[in-house]
Amino acid sequence: MAPGIGRLGIRLLGSMLLLGGLACRPSADGAQSPAATLQAYSLALDEGRADDAYRLLSKEARRSLSIEAFRRLVAENPEEVRDIAKSLARQSSPPVVRATITSPGGEQLSLIYEGGRWTVDGTGIDRYGQATPRQALTGFLRAYDRKRFDVLMRYVPDAEREGRAADLWGGEGEASVGLTADVLKKAWTGDQKEYIAGIVQAIKSAMPTARIEETEDRAAMPYGAGGTVLFLRENGLWKIEDLK
Repeated sequence: MAPGIGRLGIRLLGSMLLLGGLACRPSADGAQSPAATLQAYSLALDEGRADDAYRLLSKEARRSLSIEAFRRLVAENPEEVRDIAKSLARQSSPPVVRATITSPGGEQLSLIYEGGRWTVDGTGIDRYGQATPRQALTGFLRAYDRKRFDVLMRYVPDAEREGRAADLWGGEGEASVGLTADVLKKAWTGDQKEYIAGIVQAIKSAMPTARIEETEDRAAMPYGAGGTVLFLRENGLWKIEDLK
């Protein structure tokens, strides 16, 4: 493995999509679609065509990794690169194209490209909605930023409210008390403060392009270097089960 590149560089090859690193855009004028771009990128990696794969990266991604370093990664780690290519090619559904607009006051609004036009995500209406996993995660992050621990309790699964809190939701709550907003506040502004802040920042970085896989009443969203947000639907509302 090339000196100075290591496992971080290998993970970078596979995380380009999650970090918004593939240079694709929807267009009615024949421009390459997100799915076609992903397919071309994975095929170029699988065939060892480093320069072709590199041209499909966004400007931001190319700033973080030079073409020389990219070539070394592909040439010196063929098995890992092929595994990444096959993983990217196993896409189960078309990618969701999103854009995030930030207001002067810091508020963010998410737009989704669907049916040939941009539409406003449901989070623009319900700031703390739970109709979908993505809406629940967006509301969770917004409540966290505003230190609305009362609102954060909406995203706590019933099992955590009623029994001893898990590591994510407070850690040391008494079984007889269960989890409350005060217990959560004490944990997340105390011993767990830095730990939770790091997870939240990693999720925010991945959110604009991250894909969420749903299976009946459960869902999962990968983020960062191997992290996963686990969702659980209870009584029709999506909640945060864990942030691994």
